[in-house]
Amino acid sequence: MASDQATTPPPPPLPEIQSHDLSQVIVLHPPPVFNYFMDLFSKKFHLLKAWESPLPLHEFLTNHAHSAQAMLCSGTGPSISADIIRLLPSLRLVATTSAGLNHIDLTECRNRGISIANAGEAFSEDVADLAVGLLIDVFRKVSASDRYVRHGLWATKGDYPLGSKLGGKRIGIVGLGSIGFQVAKRLEAFGCNISYNSRKRKDFVSYPFYTNVCELAANSDVLIICCGLTEQTRHMINREVLLALGKEGVIVNIGRGAIIHEKELVQCLVQGEIGGAGLDVFENEPDVPKELFELDNVVLAPHMAVFTTESFEDLCDLMIGNLEAFFSKKPLLSPVMNE
Repeated sequence: MASDQATTPPPPPLPEIQSHDLSQVIVLHPPPVFNYFMDLFSKKFHLLKAWESPLPLHEFLTNHAHSAQAMLCSGTGPSISADIIRLLPSLRLVATTSAGLNHIDLTECRNRGISIANAGEAFSEDVADLAVGLLIDVFRKVSASDRYVRHGLWATKGDYPLGSKLGGKRIGIVGLGSIGFQVAKRLEAFGCNISYNSRKRKDFVSYPFYTNVCELAANSDVLIICCGLTEQTRHMINREVLLALGKEGVIVNIGRGAIIHEKELVQCLVQGEIGGAGLDVFENEPDVPKELFELDNVVLAPHMAVFTTESFEDLCDLMIGNLEAFFSKKPLLSPVMNE
């Protein structure tokens, strides 16, 4: 028997959200995370893409001067200078996909009451993994011996030269923040002895603390650079520090290239004044000193410490969360500086 009740009509479809209904986020240059997750950002925000505009940058920014309250940037794009910030009087948030802040004029942001959010600890574990990987590679000659095999030299020249044990090495960490601490934890598991230099002594660790980076180098077999780039840390690792590290010493840099005086590093490596280097960052990326290409005691990586699927997924969630919190007038998830 057929029912006498009328069939309830389906609800009307929800109206499609148009980009002009979304909160605006200005982006000068696509951050690396956009290569994988830009569609997720585009669904939630109206991205004002400066790199796609035919207008000169200053005209593009002027057109959005009174509407753009948030900016998304990265350490690989244009610097967020005072001149750019001044063209955006409505700007109230700069969210950067990097942990470092050297590409942002912090003083100008502070003066204008602009909040800053960064990658926080999203990258810390993966960056620490690469730092340890670079160090093992230098000591055990993994990349160099790989080339030895591929070039057919094992069959013609015999066994490859001896490497060096990691366990028991004295490790000096420059910058015991989130990344530096993760590096220390990993190397403790290898039986290494940890010391560090940082802006101030850390109460949560018992590692020996050095106020002077040159003294740290003199008492270390390895220096691992984990600090951020500031005016105070630019070229902090110079010839004096490298000579204190010594002929058997190894330096690893997963911080920023300009923390090391690159020309002096190259000289020390070429002249055999330090034992080796593992470098993920360089002073004038993507240009790398060609002298390093010929050195088997140097391992090079293309600024890839954060490049894992897991890190980028976490970063995407964090950046979207920061932007959503900002537009909802809620606390940022990874604030660096609040208005």
